[in-house]
Amino acid sequence: MANVVHKLSEQEIQQLMKQLKFETSQLPAGMKARIKHNQAVINIYNSGKVMFQGKNAEMVAQQLLPNHSVSSSTRSTASSKENKSIISYNQYNCIGSDEAGSGDYFGPLTVCAAYVSKEHVEILKTLGVDDSKKLTDTKIVELAEQLVTFIPHSLLTLDNVKYNDRQSIGWSQVKMKAVLHNEAIKNVTQKIDINELDYIVIDQFAVRGVYQRYALSALPFPDKTKFETKGESKSLAIAVASIISRYAFVKHMDHIAQLMRCEIPKGASNKVDLAAARIIEQHGIAKLDSISKKHFKNRDKAQHLVQQKYE
Repeated sequence: MANVVHKLSEQEIQQLMKQLKFETSQLPAGMKARIKHNQAVINIYNSGKVMFQGKNAEMVAQQLLPNHSVSSSTRSTASSKENKSIISYNQYNCIGSDEAGSGDYFGPLTVCAAYVSKEHVEILKTLGVDDSKKLTDTKIVELAEQLVTFIPHSLLTLDNVKYNDRQSIGWSQVKMKAVLHNEAIKNVTQKIDINELDYIVIDQFAVRGVYQRYALSALPFPDKTKFETKGESKSLAIAVASIISRYAFVKHMDHIAQLMRCEIPKGASNKVDLAAARIIEQHGIAKLDSISKKHFKNRDKAQHLVQQKYE
């Protein structure tokens, strides 16, 4: 399936929307308008990008936007320097998986598995998909809201209450991640033609043997499954999964901040300790535990800060 993306000005978007009767209600977050026209789907995003998808994508794009070159719109904005990997995953149809929130005291653990076909590669590069660790949260949100509209994926969230419950019965964080990764991957295999699947690539947080022991269920396709360190830089499927999982984590953190009516810092720094101490003072330790990972040392540090204040 062909994919074409153009970046348009607001005036150009308005002109395009006058040509066709676009749907503008009940759309995914980040999407401004959508229509199916001449065997092509046209998605207009709030970012100003317009995506044409389908076998007639290029023809429809040329008809509606004659002043925009298709060749320039599909040119990759990523660096031309190739990542050195034993397997060039971007030449294959892959499911990639990654997680977010594992190193953050506040907020949940989010895991995503995403399917990226060979046909998706150029469009993802054009959109600016990259290692999520290099992207700002604002860019993560913008990209994710576009990606979820056309990339088959599964997003799982382990909230803090459930996270702490699992940890209290002896589950390590590695076990939690293994279970979530495996479930998300299995979910995606139900959404695609598995005969076209070449690889399943997991951003490595444990060696294969440990992962298999902790996952509670068998790997869907063990012969096709690979584990890669720094996987976001080796596979666009992992990069997409990384962006969507990070997007979910950021949205949950925003919700927590609104709930507590204060800034909720990410990570596990001294700034986090201070925020946790303020929450203990204002709402109590039980409330803190409901929005954080209890086994992190930040909890003890925050309690110590509160005690010092009243000594």
